[in-house]
Amino acid sequence: MTFEIITLGCKLNYCESAAIEKAFLADGFTAPGDGEKADVYIINSCAVTGTAVTKARHELSKCRRANPDCVAVLCGCFPQSYPEEAGLKSNADIVVGNADKSRLPELVRSYLQSRVKTVKISPLSREYDTNSAVPDEDRTRAFIKIEDGCDRFCAYCIIPTARGRVRSLPLDLITEQAVQCVENGHHEIVLTGINLGCYGQDMGLTLGDAVKAAARSGVERVRLSSLEPEMITDEEIEKFRSVETLCPHFHLSLQSGSDTVLKRMNRKYTVSQYRETADKLRAAFPGCSITTDIIVGFPGETDEEFIETVDFAREIGFAKIHVFPYSIRKGTVAAEMPQLPPSVKTDRVQMLTAAAKEIEQKFYESRIGTVHTVLIEKQQSPEYSHGFTESYIHVRIYGANIPRHTLAKVQITGYRDSYCIGQLI
Repeated sequence: MTFEIITLGCKLNYCESAAIEKAFLADGFTAPGDGEKADVYIINSCAVTGTAVTKARHELSKCRRANPDCVAVLCGCFPQSYPEEAGLKSNADIVVGNADKSRLPELVRSYLQSRVKTVKISPLSREYDTNSAVPDEDRTRAFIKIEDGCDRFCAYCIIPTARGRVRSLPLDLITEQAVQCVENGHHEIVLTGINLGCYGQDMGLTLGDAVKAAARSGVERVRLSSLEPEMITDEEIEKFRSVETLCPHFHLSLQSGSDTVLKRMNRKYTVSQYRETADKLRAAFPGCSITTDIIVGFPGETDEEFIETVDFAREIGFAKIHVFPYSIRKGTVAAEMPQLPPSVKTDRVQMLTAAAKEIEQKFYESRIGTVHTVLIEKQQSPEYSHGFTESYIHVRIYGANIPRHTLAKVQITGYRDSYCIGQLI
């Protein structure tokens, strides 16, 4: 039988889909040929926004249209967060939460015998399931999931319900997976997690220890995914500095530049503390880039609070800002708060997105004349090669056909609409 996996959401889901694929192949399933429809479709879902849940439903319907006789599997954060909605109200044959993803081949085999709808949403363990994920090596950069779960309970977020408490991958397995990626030709490894900065708190370790473990593989670049600012202590920064191959790029989630909104969000830092963390990182890693996420239209956000956020974003000078409108998630504290009209959220998204573009341009233009090493991505156009610097600046190198996975030394010579122009040295 053939199978196809549709992955939605974060990079962790892609690592977990890689493990699901490995399990199905080991059980005798195969990938469909070009143009063929699969016998089994697995939708590995996300639940972080209402749009993500809608997309999971849409993908289920698409699979049913593609092959009405298929076995449709819905797994991941949507079922774990909203078991009744995913189990009783979806048209999936098998519905599984995050705890049982590694059992999917077994559950599919069982369904093929009984043809009885299966709903299995088990409580999440406090132990890290080493079978739940393998490195996602389908991209130029390899992603390794080293942490799962979150204990923070931000007012707007369903993730603690979807993912459970913090649990971490042991250091020796981080090194082992990183070595595998290097042996398969990867020059950059990205360490990822649900709340990456909490890595190791269940084992008496910190994220800096994980960075060192990945670096022991000999990989040229180690990059960190999203971080919570309050987790970046002076001790952590010193550990980061001790790893020469750590990329000077830090994605510090802001969510709001207003202290009163941060308090309502149940975030664990103030604007002043965020500023201090950014300053310390820039002192330790001169020329580093800081990127972020910001939610606009959080319940009760006033015009003044929104302007505070815009002003603070300009002050920090982010390299990139991901702007999101607040999305109601049933089961969270914020869902019970008085909500803002959709039109207000739409207007504020447009305003902050425009400001973010100006801030990004200012940062990129400040890098003109500097020299970087660019990891070349898959070629998208015969006119140029493109990739990302250590500090995650997107660079296009026109008139050069450079093979994917090459580390190319480049001088930045200009900026155009969200990317820099580079000249090969």
